[in-house]
Amino acid sequence: MDKKNQAKNIIYIIILVLIGLTFYSYFNPQKSNIKNVSISEIANDVKNGQIKSIEVKNNDVTAIDTQGVKLHAIKEPGIGLFEYGITADKTQISVIDTNSSGVWSSILSILIPFLLISLFLYFLLRQAQGGNMKAMSFGKTSARLFGAGNKKTTFKDVAGSIEAKQELIEVVEFLKSPKKFKDLGAEIPKGVLLAGPPGCGKTLLAKAVAGEAGVPFFSLSASEFVEMFVGVGASRVRDLFQKAKKNAPCVIFIDELDAIGRQRGTGLGGSHDEREQTLNQILVEMDGFETDDKVIVLAATNRPDVLDPALLRPGRFDRRVMLGLPDKSERLEILKIHSIGKPLAKDVNLEKIAQTTAGLSGADLRNIINEGAIIAARTNKKEVGQHDLQEAIEKNILGPEKKSRVLSDQEKKISAFHESGHAVVGHILPNCDPIHKVSIVSRGMALGYTWSLPLEDKHLYSKSKFEDEIAQLLAGREAEKIIFGETTTGAENDIKRASKIARDMVKVYAMSDKLAPVVLGEREEMVFLGRELGEHKNFSEKTASLIDEEIENIILRNQKRAHDTLIKNKATLDKLTEKLLKDETVEGKELDKILK
Repeated sequence: MDKKNQAKNIIYIIILVLIGLTFYSYFNPQKSNIKNVSISEIANDVKNGQIKSIEVKNNDVTAIDTQGVKLHAIKEPGIGLFEYGITADKTQISVIDTNSSGVWSSILSILIPFLLISLFLYFLLRQAQGGNMKAMSFGKTSARLFGAGNKKTTFKDVAGSIEAKQELIEVVEFLKSPKKFKDLGAEIPKGVLLAGPPGCGKTLLAKAVAGEAGVPFFSLSASEFVEMFVGVGASRVRDLFQKAKKNAPCVIFIDELDAIGRQRGTGLGGSHDEREQTLNQILVEMDGFETDDKVIVLAATNRPDVLDPALLRPGRFDRRVMLGLPDKSERLEILKIHSIGKPLAKDVNLEKIAQTTAGLSGADLRNIINEGAIIAARTNKKEVGQHDLQEAIEKNILGPEKKSRVLSDQEKKISAFHESGHAVVGHILPNCDPIHKVSIVSRGMALGYTWSLPLEDKHLYSKSKFEDEIAQLLAGREAEKIIFGETTTGAENDIKRASKIARDMVKVYAMSDKLAPVVLGEREEMVFLGRELGEHKNFSEKTASLIDEEIENIILRNQKRAHDTLIKNKATLDKLTEKLLKDETVEGKELDKILK
């Protein structure tokens, strides 16, 4: 709760307390300890010298005796105390003129409750008016305007993505000097769609466009358009585009466009639901731009396949910039940018870090640099070392270490043989990636891990590469069977991964000699959910039987390869296991020495 709301609540509480006290004092007056007597009794006490002082207020006579007791009596109107035998020489008498004070006290007793109630009603009405104003502003856009500050994002802050930046440079040039394009009769695309996996820099590139062009940058998420009230999303779209035209030239950036841009006509919510109305309004607004409107609409999504075709037609988002995961050289540039401002030790080799982070996005790399700095600070270091960054990579990929997880000696031995089996087969088979590290220290859900690192980024995979990977995955289970005569549940994830590779080899990549190179099964997705729910079977039962047979053959064939390889190299398996049981982790030259 902010300070403004706290102050309001305090004022309300004070007003309620005052009103309560006023009513309580009015309807429940305090009982006095004054003793009511007759005026003649007070006169007798005065004669006997038992009264210290007397106070007269109109017809009320209040006396205080020598023992401190208050006595109250009422005299007859128009008669003075001397007529009752009470004189000033026998006691102290004071007369209070209540004509003026009585009037003011009467007025205040009426005004104070009235003022308090009026003040309370004023705050209630003001609060209600604020709620009405919020209700009236439902149709206003909540887009945030950037670009007014001194710090701007430019293309220098975006490493890699060379082709994507080249596409967007034309957008920047149009915003800076549109006349150059208009003289040639060219029209810049009104909408640019940035598509790619999460963390690859879509939002960063959009900010760089606004920073390079030096124009206002309206940013919001597509989900901010949609509310529970019908028509609010369309109203917000109209308000956003009106503001953009007033601030032209400018950039509108809509993040996660698939939240409202999914295909229409899916049958969910009918044809008039709020999301479809919002999408329709975006289509109308983008198509309604005139040629001299210097407004560019950028949008980002990681699911371009579920977008409505009307969004992607020429005249709307007709320019699509595809972003992918960075390669080795791009990862190196990203690491250099994110390491600025962080003191790196002399032993830090960012090129090696880039090599060991294949398949990670720019956001992952930023997290690794930041996590390395956290690990270094945790151990009171003044610089971030290579070991800290390596630990950050393992934490990002495999999960945090769980040294508190205590294993029995038998479980530790099984885990050591299991991981040694992966490492030995992975080292011997020619198409497996080099073994970087073997450990029986728990990370995440795994009791141990064998970490393989590719020497270079791969874009094409062969059948032999897949089969060697399956053999390596099954090698841990086979090592358990060779040494202990039975298997454990530790191979669950290995079997799942091996089965997926074998299934994709047969059904997706057509790497089977018994089946023709055709697509076997088409994935079915629910558009409004954006995930795969099933697979359409477009083949016969005979073909299905062949598919199952081929998948089984691939698994069994490579299981036997892993078994035979471990039998031939059992001495290496025992040696690596013995080292793991002693040190828990084996890597670098020591690992190479054992395996070679």
